Amino acid sequence: MERLHWVQHRCRQLLAGDSRRGWYSDGLPNSSFLDTDSSPYRVCGRRRMVFPRDGPHRQEYESVSRNYKGNAIRTTKYTLLTFIPMNLFQQFCRAANLYFLFLALLNWVPVVEAFQKEITMIPLLVVLTVIAIKDALEDYRRYLFDKKVNNNIVQVFSGTQKNYIDQCWKNVRVGDFVRLSCNEIIPADMLLLYSSDPHGVCYIETANLDGETNLKQRQVVSDLPLQGEEFIPESFHSRIECENPNNDLSRFRGYMEHSNGVRVGLHSNNLLLRSCTIRNTETVIGIVVYAGHETKAMMNNSGPRYKRSKLEKHLNTDILWCVVLLVIMCLTSAVGHGLWLSKLEDPIFQVDGETSPALAGFYIFWTMVIVLQVLIPISLYVSIEIVKLGQIYFIHNDLSLYNEELDSRIQCRALNITEDLGQIQYLFSDKTGTLTENKMVFRRCSIYGVEYPHEENARRLEVYESENTETAVRPVTLKAGYSGKSLSCHSLSCNRSSVSLHTLTTESVEEDQLSSHIQPRTSAFCSRMAKEVVPDPALVRKLNWLANGCSSETLPSLELTSITDFFLALAICNSVVVSSPSQSPHVIPEARTPLKSLEEIKLMFQRLSFSSFSRSQIKGSPSFKSRLFMRGKTGSLTVSTALSNTTDLSGSGQENSFIPKLDLSAREEDEHAGQVGDQETEDALRDTQINPDGARHGVEDLSRQVKPVGETNDELLYEAESPDEAALVHAARAYRCTLRARSPDSLLVDLPGIGSLNIQLLHILPFDSNRKRMSVVVRHPLTGQVVVYTKGADSVIMDLAESPTDQAAEIYNPIREQTQKHLDAYAREGLRTLCIAKKVLKEEEYDVWLNTHVLAESSIENREELLLESAQRLETNLTLLGTTGIVDRLQEEVPETINALQRAGIKVWVLTGDKQETAINIAYACKLLCASDQLLTANCGSKDACATLLEELVLEVQCGESLTGLTGNGESFSGSFILVIDGRTLAWALEDELRSNFLELSRRCKAVICCRSTPLQKSQVVHLIRDQLGVMTLAVGDGANDVSMIQVADVGIGISGQEGMQAVMSSDFAISRFKHLTKLLLVHGHWCYSRLANMILYFIYKNVMYVNLLFWYQFFCGFSGSVMTNAWVLILFNLIFTSAPPLIYGVLDQDVPADTLMELPELYQDVPTFKVYVPYMFWITVLDAFYQSLVCFFVPYFAYAGSDVGVLSFGSPINASALFIILLHQVIESNTLTWIHVLVLVLSSALYFGFVLLFSGFCVTCSPPTNPLGVETFQMSQPLFYIICALTTVTALLPRLFVRALYNTLHPSADLKSAHMGEVESEHYRRRLKRWNVTHSKASRLPVGADNPSLEPSLA
Repeated sequence: MERLHWVQHRCRQLLAGDSRRGWYSDGLPNSSFLDTDSSPYRVCGRRRMVFPRDGPHRQEYESVSRNYKGNAIRTTKYTLLTFIPMNLFQQFCRAANLYFLFLALLNWVPVVEAFQKEITMIPLLVVLTVIAIKDALEDYRRYLFDKKVNNNIVQVFSGTQKNYIDQCWKNVRVGDFVRLSCNEIIPADMLLLYSSDPHGVCYIETANLDGETNLKQRQVVSDLPLQGEEFIPESFHSRIECENPNNDLSRFRGYMEHSNGVRVGLHSNNLLLRSCTIRNTETVIGIVVYAGHETKAMMNNSGPRYKRSKLEKHLNTDILWCVVLLVIMCLTSAVGHGLWLSKLEDPIFQVDGETSPALAGFYIFWTMVIVLQVLIPISLYVSIEIVKLGQIYFIHNDLSLYNEELDSRIQCRALNITEDLGQIQYLFSDKTGTLTENKMVFRRCSIYGVEYPHEENARRLEVYESENTETAVRPVTLKAGYSGKSLSCHSLSCNRSSVSLHTLTTESVEEDQLSSHIQPRTSAFCSRMAKEVVPDPALVRKLNWLANGCSSETLPSLELTSITDFFLALAICNSVVVSSPSQSPHVIPEARTPLKSLEEIKLMFQRLSFSSFSRSQIKGSPSFKSRLFMRGKTGSLTVSTALSNTTDLSGSGQENSFIPKLDLSAREEDEHAGQVGDQETEDALRDTQINPDGARHGVEDLSRQVKPVGETNDELLYEAESPDEAALVHAARAYRCTLRARSPDSLLVDLPGIGSLNIQLLHILPFDSNRKRMSVVVRHPLTGQVVVYTKGADSVIMDLAESPTDQAAEIYNPIREQTQKHLDAYAREGLRTLCIAKKVLKEEEYDVWLNTHVLAESSIENREELLLESAQRLETNLTLLGTTGIVDRLQEEVPETINALQRAGIKVWVLTGDKQETAINIAYACKLLCASDQLLTANCGSKDACATLLEELVLEVQCGESLTGLTGNGESFSGSFILVIDGRTLAWALEDELRSNFLELSRRCKAVICCRSTPLQKSQVVHLIRDQLGVMTLAVGDGANDVSMIQVADVGIGISGQEGMQAVMSSDFAISRFKHLTKLLLVHGHWCYSRLANMILYFIYKNVMYVNLLFWYQFFCGFSGSVMTNAWVLILFNLIFTSAPPLIYGVLDQDVPADTLMELPELYQDVPTFKVYVPYMFWITVLDAFYQSLVCFFVPYFAYAGSDVGVLSFGSPINASALFIILLHQVIESNTLTWIHVLVLVLSSALYFGFVLLFSGFCVTCSPPTNPLGVETFQMSQPLFYIICALTTVTALLPRLFVRALYNTLHPSADLKSAHMGEVESEHYRRRLKRWNVTHSKASRLPVGADNPSLEPSLA
């Protein structure tokens, strides 16, 4: 059915292909985590017109909206009328079902009829019925969920009643005005027209959509003529034109045309998406533009992922071999019957003599196809699905894979590749958020070339790690089975509550009980470790100077400027939403009176030998551009009040300004700024070590002196979009540079020594993966100038930083060099680095840029490209302020997990976008890289150099392998090579010319670390290894940049971490911690593969074994297609009597206990390569089935030789013996035997004997032309029957039992290996201790006992 939908959408795309031109571009935003080009819902070139449903455009509304879908959703596949035909159509898309349908129809042909016509339809009907019942139950659950969602209540404006009325979601239509309150869920994609916030802002939580719990800001459509206290829907006469429905969550294009002809551009910040929740906003009103299945949320609801496992591909090959065996048997019977007829003379029974032997052989061929149909295991496919569901159930409910802190368990999104977890050979992992916590904590920083180590902060982090005192808010456990999310804040003005889509099954009573205990909401990425930053004493002293206005030392003006701008950038260069328990995030309180008047600030700077100037002197001064808070190329310092109301420090409105001038004599004495800064830092650290109490007093003094007047005790809550942003804002707050409030056009910031300032926010240039940076454009609160603050990756910011060529280079070049040294040192420590920079714009320069930027923002065509160019045009010639080092701790048990995976034979690669030094440090920390490993680094500046280096590295590795061969060591020397390659070199290595050398090198290395790699390169690497080496690959990541890599790998695993749910939604399995991979792969993967592989082999065995019994009988009946049993037993034998035990075997069997698999990861690589499902095992199984069928047939044959036993009497002990052999064969092969296994085996036997006894006792004409009446009853009363069954069973199973015993003798079980290794290690330990005691007995009288585990002396 999915194929039909795809064809339908593809046809629509082709029909609409020409209309794409001229209105929308083909370019898609790079920030989208969805591959819209490969989706069936690609953006079409046609437009959508939206008119108000109850407005003056009623006629236009009726004409354009008739083709728009309603808001009712239906995720079910079937209806009552379509269930039977659609389900049958889907089931007959399977080749096996078509095959058995063909056999059922073939049996209706008289000349080839083998059984009664109804009997041959039983297997097909049973299979179709079981699958239909399963599909019906699944669809019914979807129906109940749809019904609950569609009947949710929302307020919709009614044109007849002139008021908002309650309506169900399913009755909402495009063009309706919908009013929502705080904590209500958005029912459809709506254009935001009104918000109770005076600034037109609305906050939403997108946890139901992408899993992110932080708040996101949406803006009312700009330039609406109806902006007032009350929004009146009857007055809305505008027309909306937007793009057709698509699945891109981050893009929305269109415009709104007012009645006067003015057009206003629309973008994604104006769109409220279905399933999101309104937060911290009393009332919002919007008009529906997309409804129901046309909403972006529904278009992204792709449901479970379906992949073909490697085992299924092998199974298809084996089924083809079974078909070959069937054809051979049928041809043998056809040829034998033809020869038998041609040589038959004077038959004693009636034979059709009119049919030629050749034609009779042709008929017999098709008759034998019907008789031997059981050879093709139709029930195997159904059994595999049932077994996989059972396996997934146990994986899903494994407590070892449950994260109590997050209240989340593993999610199995791909239902049919569980066995692939047991065959992984290459594992590709992201670093941040996958190997690490992605809980960023500010560690240290460098400003103006001076490094501030924050040693007290480092000791604080060590204490947190050792005591494990970091706590998290325990979320509510959801009954629906979804992972819990953090509780969202109920602001004081929001009294209306609602229930999330994912918590619709939670009882209202529980909700009432929880509501009384709800605390102020814990903001995203705000752990205690991130918030409690201990300031550095040296930096505290410098900020104390700014707070007190006096100091015993003279600071360079540029350093003071850089420090102030650095922390100001940390506080405002972000998209953090600020709120507190007593204040909504969008409320900007009145700016408080500054702590110091302008005269006090003047005096503070005059003490540093500043001289004051009048305003006329400022305007006429040629050095005005280069003073403080500007580019800072000279030593002059400028502090002036802005002319706007938002920066009026005195509050009197008078135009006051002053320009102190700094004496740079102290700075000119030193040629290197970095050396001066380092000396100051060393002095500060020396003072701290001598007098730590004084350092703490300085921190306390800073906190006490610069605390803003009137500050309340309310705790600020920061809602950040990334943990980096939260860490930097908390770091700035630790130095009393506090972001207190945010609105769309202003920021309220507390500065140390100055107080609260309203900063005019002009523009935000958000972060994207191309630029790798974000910027804010503000009007500086002290100078009134336009300033750009930028933060981003060091590789980008350092390239964009200005390189002065005049005398200023003497100041800036040492700062840049020192900063680069600090960046390298941070990377070696494994810290995440960000660079902070600024740029001061002239008014004329800003006006020119603003004109082009406004055009880009209002453009519909190529809007993303134009905005990218505009941002890049602005972010040039930046002034470097400093850099930050943020620690991202490893997750627990990551080194142990990687060690276990490597011992299991899995090669672990790390693909990260971080710096090389950072990646290497993390590799050492997680034990991927050991001290004895040889590091191969590939950093090339050209393609030719890359080719040469790869060849050299390949030769070096080959030489190492040859040395290993000469020394004769068993350990592979190539395992000690680790390749580290950067993104630029990787791009060349992935090209066709160099691909072979890169593959050869990486294949011989123990591990590979790819640094500075892009999301595209990650997917290319996985694709290359998967296809070229033909190995099973697994990719694990937690962010949107890992989606492509996860989708390309054979098995994709998403980690539900701090970066939303993009990776989870694209994955096959979702876990919460990296350590869960050990249990998932080594235990569940091993079990799932072993169980399924053995179950498939067992199914093939029992089918071949039973079919051969019928085939051997053909040699004694002239190959006529006759059978020695009744047709009912023949059909039901494999379908019912022997079908249940393999299911239990496939779900519950454990060849090795979980503890042993965890202790001996080496057992993981034994499964796919040595024991279970390899090609020769298929033929061994078939040969064993042939042998057992020979014994099962000919032992009764010789026992009854010369007697007058009938056909059915001859077949009775054969069927009973076959049942015992098949069931006991499974007992021999089973590694686990529980009461469930015994119960199923007994029930299977009882079911067979009960059926044949009832059949024999009451059925007279059930199996014409034979009469089974009394046959089984008589046979089971004879001792010979039991003797034959016992002898046959023992003779058939004895070789299998002998081979199994011999194998277990030569290859001990894993438990015995583990116990033996434990004994050897214990004995070795005792000998070492004994030898140590003997050696040191004279030196020390303190005995060391072997039974004392706390003493572990080292032997020199």
